[in-house]
Amino acid sequence: MKESLATGLTMTAHIDIDTGRTIDFMGDEGRVYATPELVRDIEMTCRDLLLEHLDEGEDSVGTRVEIDHIGATLLGMWVEITVTVSAVNGRAVSFDISARDNLEDVARGSHNRFIIDVAKTAERLKGKAAKAGL
Repeated sequence: MKESLATGLTMTAHIDIDTGRTIDFMGDEGRVYATPELVRDIEMTCRDLLLEHLDEGEDSVGTRVEIDHIGATLLGMWVEITVTVSAVNGRAVSFDISARDNLEDVARGSHNRFIIDVAKTAERLKGKAAKAGL
């Protein structure tokens, strides 16, 4: 990882809420941003920020998500997700997160990621797959 990875770095992603990001079990009138999709979008925003500060062959994986999904965002609206690096402890990186649509706060919480060497991780996963008979 590069020396540029430091606390205080921030990134904001603008997400359009389309059908694929909404729940469907409350009918069309109840289509709102699904919490699992919000979590995925938070993870990807944090990963995108990290990629700017990683060396070739490095990436990151999520290790913890803590989120309060406090507002419903309707199909057709947008959300801005803002992530801020709150701590860097070796390869472990913590983020504070917030999200809001054009009317209200939507989410707040934290997310942790771990920086990995892609090749070493692939080898470790191959070994686990072999032990599992996959």
